[in-house]
Amino acid sequence: MFKKILIANRGEIALRIQRACRELGVKAVMVYSEADRDAKYVRLAEEAVCIGPAASNLSYLNMPAIISAAEVTDAEAIHPGYGFLSENADFAERVEKSGFQFIGPTPESIRLMGDKVSAKQAMIRAGVPCVPGSEGELPDDPVQVRRIAKTVGYPVIIKAAGGGGGRGMRVVHTEAALINAVTMTKAEAGAAFGNPAVYMEKFLQNPRHIEIQVLADTFKNAVYLGERDCSMQRRHQKVLEEAPAPGINRKLIERIGERCVTACKKMGYRGAGTFEFLYEAGEFYFIEMNTRVQVEHPVTEMVTGIDIVKTQILVAAGGKLPFTQRQITINGHAIECRINAEDPYKFTPSPGRITTWHAPGGPGVRVDSHIYTNYFVPPNYDSMIGKLIVHGDTREQALARMRTALMETAVEGIHTNIPLHRELMVDAKFMAGGTNIHYLEHWLEQHKR
Repeated sequence: MFKKILIANRGEIALRIQRACRELGVKAVMVYSEADRDAKYVRLAEEAVCIGPAASNLSYLNMPAIISAAEVTDAEAIHPGYGFLSENADFAERVEKSGFQFIGPTPESIRLMGDKVSAKQAMIRAGVPCVPGSEGELPDDPVQVRRIAKTVGYPVIIKAAGGGGGRGMRVVHTEAALINAVTMTKAEAGAAFGNPAVYMEKFLQNPRHIEIQVLADTFKNAVYLGERDCSMQRRHQKVLEEAPAPGINRKLIERIGERCVTACKKMGYRGAGTFEFLYEAGEFYFIEMNTRVQVEHPVTEMVTGIDIVKTQILVAAGGKLPFTQRQITINGHAIECRINAEDPYKFTPSPGRITTWHAPGGPGVRVDSHIYTNYFVPPNYDSMIGKLIVHGDTREQALARMRTALMETAVEGIHTNIPLHRELMVDAKFMAGGTNIHYLEHWLEQHKR
């Protein structure tokens, strides 16, 4: 096991990794920007290094500053968390070339899965079902593009090969709009991701967003930890998640999980990863793989009892997975609400000082958050300030616990999206389970404030 790990992130995930390190008896080095000087995890750290001003590009995205911090503190490994540099293959490569262990997949795996075209081709080779579409990058010839669209069938969606986070995609319903949409998406992709390549897929009308959590070691062992339903989204951004997914046959989950494990073994994957699928009419269609720990990993931890972050560290240190697929069981139901510093209905960010913070408690309640009373939420980063997770023996019990926990939670001084979550927990269709990825946006349209 490592003696010292540098955590190259901020917010709740930095605190989450710090806690995992403490349980493993590993010292954690925190890096922070000037805006995060008073963060809880910085105050709790045995060692902390300021790596730059508030702007992300001068701090949390500053590769030389992070590697220098690892050097001066004698860290042995770097955990990137999620976001920032977590899926940057160049960073992973620089970390390992500098003599540190990157707690995540190899740079080659990150590159392979980071390009949506090469990822899709790898999945087809591994027998993982994919959304019908172009076999690779769309050609420049408009005639060929139209031919591909006709074969796939309208509506289609044009996606950036290097995209992510809901950016770089455009839905096309008619042939007349096709070429213009491709041209615009290429331009956007080039500007946003430095890669103008785009591809085409069939646009599924009412799918659910289901993902499979995997863990793999360097000894060709891999397992899947069930599934999560992440269909409650706004503009492709997840708002809440749950595990397991309501109403999906367990045999189907097992079949798709086994294919994901096969794909991990074929590409020599290591660490934690998530295969994301669209699910419609009893069929799964691969869309992308996240080569890092996910924001929503706690719901999987709650139903499996497996600590995903500790397992990431164990595997990176050269250890074998401490469990087999047969030993993994899904117990009960878990729900996670992302708590954001924003207007609950307009979604405008609400940075500022938190004058009151009261966390909920009780059986089956978990709060992952770095905030405290008098904490100042900086305007420089993502608006998420915490996650509220509950577990119950049944989905109904989990829903009841989440309703209670949300009522107990108090955040004053800034706006949060807690009122939105309170409403969603009593929404009849969400309570019934199985809402699709468009449901929340339709709901928000009908409940305009």
